[in-house]
Amino acid sequence: MPYRVCKSFYVESGHMLSKHPGLCRFPHGHSRRIDVVLRAPALDNQEMVCDFKALKLAVKDEIDRLDHAMAINSQDPNLPALERLKDRVVVYDNQDPTTEVMAKRLFDHIARELHAGSTYTDERGNHYRFPAGLSVERVRVTETATTWAEFGID
Repeated sequence: MPYRVCKSFYVESGHMLSKHPGLCRFPHGHSRRIDVVLRAPALDNQEMVCDFKALKLAVKDEIDRLDHAMAINSQDPNLPALERLKDRVVVYDNQDPTTEVMAKRLFDHIARELHAGSTYTDERGNHYRFPAGLSVERVRVTETATTWAEFGID
């Protein structure tokens, strides 16, 4: 049985679901919790699955990009009205930014980071890397107190 760790992140974000028949097609926001579960067959030389700081640094730009931003489908006719907000609009190419789509997008980003072999440097100059054999098992995005979506591997 593999070892697992989870790190949670929190963002305030909005989205518009242009394909939705109800009120969700209009701008609305959520206080989202993002849970990232990583797994490894063995512990590293520090007796860890990985250092949580490495994960935090690896996802920082994606989390910052979502926080206090409006997510929208590239085909949504309302997109031009949001262009003045430039860096606070996250455009999903031909997809509604549902919670499911967000979970998959974050999963894919983290999987790429794990396989890139990058070194991450914190504000104090400390260096972090992911150990070999580490994989992302799932990403869960909680939308409300009673709803969440998840993408992962079996």
